Formats: sequence, C-alpha cells, structure tokens
Amino acid sequence: MAGTGAVKLYKEMINKIYAWREVREKGFVMKEPHFHPYFELFYVESGACSFFIGNNMYDLHEGDFLLIPPDVFHYTRYPYGDCRRCNIFFRESNLKEGVVQAMPWQAEFFKEIRIFQLPEAYREKMSGLITDMVKEQKIDDRRSQPMLEALLQLLFLLCSRECTFLEDLPQKIHTTDREIVRAAQFIGSRYMDDITAEDIAAAAGYSPNYLCRKFREAAGVSVHEYLVFIRLQRAALELMTTDDSVTDIALRCGFSGGNYFKDAFKKKYGVTPSEYRK
Repeated sequence: MAGTGAVKLYKEMINKIYAWREVREKGFVMKEPHFHPYFELFYVESGACSFFIGNNMYDLHEGDFLLIPPDVFHYTRYPYGDCRRCNIFFRESNLKEGVVQAMPWQAEFFKEIRIFQLPEAYREKMSGLITDMVKEQKIDDRRSQPMLEALLQLLFLLCSRECTFLEDLPQKIHTTDREIVRAAQFIGSRYMDDITAEDIAAAAGYSPNYLCRKFREAAGVSVHEYLVFIRLQRAALELMTTDDSVTDIALRCGFSGGNYFKDAFKKKYGVTPSEYRK
C-alpha cells in the first residue's frame, strides 16, 4: 500500500487570521485528510457533521465548537444533511495573554483537542460575530488584521463565559462507529509494535477486509496509511525532542528499517529526518 500520500500536509505557517463560512451539502466528504501547523476553530452553525480526529470520531451538531491544535490529523464528512460550518485559522501569537488566562485550564486549553457547546440563547450573537470576521477578511485593508485579532479575542471570551466545556466527552458526542474508534485507538497505543492488519481488525471486531473499507470511509485513508502517519508523527516529535539516532527513532516508532522510514518521512514532510532536525 502507499505510505502517506493520501494525507495532505499544509506546510506553510499562515501569517494572518482567516475566517469563512460555507454550506456543505449532504454526502460531501473532504478530498483527503490533512493537518497543518496552526490552529483551526470549527463551528457548526446549523446541521451536523462527522469528524475523525485524534484517534477518535465525533458527531458535531448545531452550536458545537471543535478546537484543532496544530499538526493534528483530521477528516470531515457530512452524512446527515446540509451543514453550515465556520472555520477560523489562527496562530498561537494571535491570542492575548488575558484571553488565554480566561479560558478553562488556561494555557493547557490550547494544547488539546477541545469540544465546547454554545447555548442556543447566544448562537445569534455568535453568528453575528463570525459574520463580522468574514466581512473583515473580505475588506482586507491595513486595519483588517487588527480587527480580526480583536474579534478573535471577543469570540473566545464569549465562549469562556457562556459555553459548556466538555472535559469528559458524553456519549452523545461520540459517533456510533465504535469499531472504527477501537481500531484507531489500537493503532495509537500499539504503533511502535509489529502489528498487522489482522491485529487491528481483531481489536476492532471486524474482518480485515471489512475494516479496511469502513476505516477508509470514516478517516479518508486506509488502515495502513493511518498507521504509517501515526508512526511518522511520533518520529517527528522524537527528532525534535531527543538526540537519539535516526535509526533508533525509526525502530522505536515501529519502522522495520531506516531506508523505508527515510523515504516515508521525506514523502510526508518534504525533507529528510536529518534535515527536519536542523
């Protein structure tokens, strides 16, 4: 199977805040799963969608926010009907210290995937705030980025005051695809071992062929591609946080040989492991 060619990496760091909204029709799926080196705040204004993210799957509904930290694999589907969603992309430097301190768990809030829910009474106000952000982006003059940054602070402050923050996610947020979640979590906990498609299927309770089809529907990639993605992501972290050799890191992250690891790493990140480390 192919390595990680089906997972899109947006390598470039953004230099400003982006905000937009659009309607996705029932049945729409992302062309490919992806990840990027900046934050994404996803908000469902109406309808519902399904997210594969962080070795888990969630169904998001009207009034739900999803905070996606940098470099987190995610994939979205719209199986339930039309969905109006909003996306805001920003950098950590766009957040003011006072806003960070106002959030639950403060700085820790932005280090994890977060789901939070806005009560119906405040949704019209939130939609107006997002409309202002979208309009400001279209104006795009020298005042637009300061305006967008101010509106972003207001958005998070409104959320910090009025939203319900889900530390322990309730069952109603989770998808019904429990078997896919079990497969993803098995990969996340055993990626360093010599696991096979049969091992993953057994953990999920499916046959290998059936799991492969269902997993691709849910995550946008095959089981094998996801396994390689998780291994490479862990290896990239170790390259930046340890002085261990490239070969030792490759073996520790589940790769059987250094050459395959180097080829797969360059395909995903665009540089060799040694170059990534510099």
